[in-house]
Amino acid sequence: MIKEYDSYPQISVDNFTYKLTEKEFSTNPYLKIIIYVEKDKIIGFLLYSLIYDRIEIEQFEVITKERGKGIGDKLLKYLIEKYKKRDIKNITLEVKEDNIAAINLYKKYGFKKVSTREKYYDGIKGLLMERTNYKK
Repeated sequence: MIKEYDSYPQISVDNFTYKLTEKEFSTNPYLKIIIYVEKDKIIGFLLYSLIYDRIEIEQFEVITKERGKGIGDKLLKYLIEKYKKRDIKNITLEVKEDNIAAINLYKKYGFKKVSTREKYYDGIKGLLMERTNYKK
């Protein structure tokens, strides 16, 4: 089941590498989160900022043992479908160059590499990807 929050969700995301804090939501009025829940446990989440006509994916994670089951696909598809009828110019994100599964998922939904950040993640390149012409 997918749930969405515009404010800090009163739930635990302890099983993830990313630690979500209430302060993030109180200091960023554009921040939103989509959560995938199964049997009352958070399996994955997509944290993003909606700033006027642009979306920036801030953090996107699925619990390691649940990867490869289509959960990330469902979260990304939910985000895209939610804003399909709005005049969103683009969605941007950043991903480690060696995260092939994530890169393939983004390409499936029309994201393209627009630039590279050298040695951004502990010596690994970061790829900046973007989906433009969002209404198509």
